[in-house]
Amino acid sequence: MLAPDDRFEMRRLEALSNTIFGVAMTLLAYNLPKPSGLSAAPNWTELYRAYAPHMVPLILSFIIAGVFWFSHQRRLAIAPQAGRGVVFLNLLFLLSIIVLPATNGLYGSYQSNSVVTIVYGFHLTTIATINALLWLIALNGRRQWASMVPAIYPVVAFLLGTAAAAVAAAAAPYFWSTAFAAPLMGWVAQRRAQR
Repeated sequence: MLAPDDRFEMRRLEALSNTIFGVAMTLLAYNLPKPSGLSAAPNWTELYRAYAPHMVPLILSFIIAGVFWFSHQRRLAIAPQAGRGVVFLNLLFLLSIIVLPATNGLYGSYQSNSVVTIVYGFHLTTIATINALLWLIALNGRRQWASMVPAIYPVVAFLLGTAAAAVAAAAAPYFWSTAFAAPLMGWVAQRRAQR
């Protein structure tokens, strides 16, 4: 049990995290090419060449951020109070979200480069790992292991994608996109646990 002066109401952190996620998700579009780089009246080919390479990473990062925002909100609802250590770990998690627009911009510009793809994958893996650790802490002693499946599954998907990037950078997004199945995997795990 936490001492009264060591407890922190997570609804305050929730307000901060909503702002951080909102700003980070908006800034993902910041690295899109600017219209000034196009001809006065671009044709479809110019538009495609300028924007297509950036759209897949932007959409991927936006969905990833959305999935982690959803997970974060659920986790804060399960554990409405926490100690200082958990609060600082949550702040580290939010810092990893703040950096997402930077690594997304780098990946959007150089996605065929395996070093850049590995850096981006390492960042996604870091976000997922901190999220899983926070879930483990939130569920401590509750024996709700099925609730851990949606938190652990993205770690595995991002690790596999990052490892694939070392061999073929173009293969990484296919592995990373499987992380979106985490809620489905959680649902399946919950159904099996109820049997």
